[in-house]
Order: sequence, then structure tokens, then C-alpha cells
Amino acid sequence: MSAMMRAAVFVEPGRIEVVDKKIPDVGPNDALVRITTTTICGTDIHILKGEYAVEKGLTVGHEPVGVIEKLGSAVHGYQEGQRVIAGAICPNFHSYAAQDGVPSQDGSYLNPKNACGCHGYHATAGWRFGNKIDGTQAEYVLVPDAQANLAPVPDGLTDEQVLMCPDIMSTGFKGAENAHIKIGDTVVIFAQGPIGLCATAGARLLGATTIIAVDGNEHRLGIARQMGADVTLNFKNCDVVEEVMKLTRGKGADSSIEALGLQQTFESALRVLKPGGTLSSLGVYSEDLTIPVDAFAAGLGDHKILTALCPGGKERMRRLMEVIDSGRVDLGLLVTHEYKLDDIVAAYDLFANQRDGVLKIAVKP
Repeated sequence: MSAMMRAAVFVEPGRIEVVDKKIPDVGPNDALVRITTTTICGTDIHILKGEYAVEKGLTVGHEPVGVIEKLGSAVHGYQEGQRVIAGAICPNFHSYAAQDGVPSQDGSYLNPKNACGCHGYHATAGWRFGNKIDGTQAEYVLVPDAQANLAPVPDGLTDEQVLMCPDIMSTGFKGAENAHIKIGDTVVIFAQGPIGLCATAGARLLGATTIIAVDGNEHRLGIARQMGADVTLNFKNCDVVEEVMKLTRGKGADSSIEALGLQQTFESALRVLKPGGTLSSLGVYSEDLTIPVDAFAAGLGDHKILTALCPGGKERMRRLMEVIDSGRVDLGLLVTHEYKLDDIVAAYDLFANQRDGVLKIAVKP
């Protein structure tokens, strides 16, 4: 009889359940990782609600921290028993997209009909865990193309310290990188959830000297100040666009980062920009967006709008863990709760409803 494990699977919109599943077999290019800590992402909530389509029975989750249980015969330079992470995006680096410098969009997997209802290559094909293959909210996860995707955890770093690296930190930092931040820039970051907080930290590391964090939650705005925000604006108490224009003496911000995925925040992120400014979009949008003609200067404002899917691969993970190890950023602050894997349905309820000051939940098999 095959060995079994516990795993959280998508059953139907509104239902994720913990079930018994077969522990995966290890192919030559794979690694079986025993999960020691994982977490729930905002994207998992979109899956739970049926706003992002995945197959029924798929194990969800895409943020693994664990220990190598078994290595495929073709995977070298690693050892069983070694602590590792793997990026939420785990491309194979063989595809046209990867070789064209966009490995997150690894088009290796032809999707007969993607979440947009279109045929052809899925626009998020590099995201496999909990999207195209079984994910990390389980006792074990099979890491594909392990040679390219496993990253050893430096000695002395806890699971909680590196838990943000596979997705939240990589995504938030990519948002800051896409904002084309220069030393001395003014940046406005809309929404201070986990990704927005990481974007705030990334903006500071890249040299922005006026970082304006926007949220409606004073607790999160307080954490934003710890992450590097110079100014915090509660949108419930002020007109954010007016305040930004006052702070910039009417010039507008050099760039903005949208980290929520709503029409209102996207539009505000566009309105705060200077002519020639950059809007870096990180939100997962579940409805069509409208671009107001005045905010867009009728298409004549030299604005740039860039989107991102978080970069993965072992080199990206190594760099992010180096930032953590250097002490320049402490993202352990974002882990506010801990649940056992068997209690993950309750953890989903807490996270989806944003109760009790939750930011990120450490889920422990």
C-alpha cells in the first residue's frame, strides 16, 4: 500500500478540506520536501472563493519551507536532510519565456483552457505549486526541476524568517524593482498587507527617501513605519491623492505600487503619479479594470504601467535570504499566527476575514 500524507485540497468554491493523499513518487529531476512550515496567501483566498480557477482535488499553497526527504537521481549539489525553500514560481528554465528573460512566465505547460477562458499557454505558467501541480499545504511537496529551484536555508535563520521569501517577499520586492526607484524618489504604496509591506521594505532598500504607505488599518500602518515608510496615510481619514500632491508640492510621486487588486486603489495609484511616472501593479484583479482618461492624460502622460508575477528560482531565493541574513529587513514581524495543518480550515477563515490583526499564518504539518 502506498504511503499517505495529509493535504489541504480545493473541493469547490467556498470549500478547502484536509484529506489523505498519496505521497508523490520522485522522478529523476524532482525532490520530495517534507514541509516544516508553509502559509496561506491572498491568492489562495481567490482560489477558495472560486475567483481563480484550479482543478478540484488539487493541493493548494505555494510557499514551502522544509527538509529534503528524497532527491531525484539527476539532482546534484544537495543532500537529503538539508533545510531548503523553493520559490512559489518554480520554472524549468527550458521554455522560450524563461530563455527570453521572463522565467516567471515559463510557458512549458499548455493549458487547454486557462482561468481567463482562453486557449493556449497560460499567462502564469511558471506558477505551478497549487496552480498546475499539487502545492505546499501538505506534509510533503514534490519540487519539480529541483536543481533550478531548491535554495538552501542559511544556518541560523528560522522557518518564520524565511517563510516570506518564496512569494510575499519576492513579489513585494519585484513591485519595488518594477517601480524603477532611484535614490531620492517619492513612492506611494497602496495597501499594507503582507505584499505591500514587503514592497515598502523593498522601496527603502532601493533608495526611495519619501515612502508614503496607504492603508485603512492603523495597526498595519504602524508596521509599515517599521518596514521603512516615512509617511502613513489612512484613506478613511483623508483624500490620499490630495495629500500626496501636498507632500510633493503638486509635482506628483515618481512611482506608485498597487498591492491590493481593486479598481479604486489602481485608479488612485495612477492619479498620484507625476507625468512620466511608473505604476507598478501587484494586485490580483478579479474584475475588469477601467483607466480614467483624465488620470491617464488621454494616453499622453508618458506613464508606465508594469505588472509582475513573483520571480522564482534558486538564485532569486538566495538573494532574498541574503537580505534577511544581513539583518536589513526583519519579515518575521509579519508572521502573526500559527496553526496546525489539520486546523487549516479555521486558519483560512481567520485569514479570509482578516480578524485578530492577522498578517501571515505559519502552518505547521
